[in-house]
Amino acid sequence: MTAQNPTQVFLPARKVWERYGVTSMTLHRWLKDANNNFPKPTYLGRFRYWRLADLEAWERDHSARNLAA
Repeated sequence: MTAQNPTQVFLPARKVWERYGVTSMTLHRWLKDANNNFPKPTYLGRFRYWRLADLEAWERDHSARNLAA
């Protein structure tokens, strides 16, 4: 079994909702909030996908900001 390169792993919107326990509306709000810096999706047709590496970087940044507050 080979390990996947995290920069090449993409999650569909539903998996992103599940990862953070949010609804699609919350995800929409995160994308519109410039202060949140949530990663922008890649569109394939009408479907949205996020790079796992971008989500993990956002998680690190987001938790670091919460700890500093």
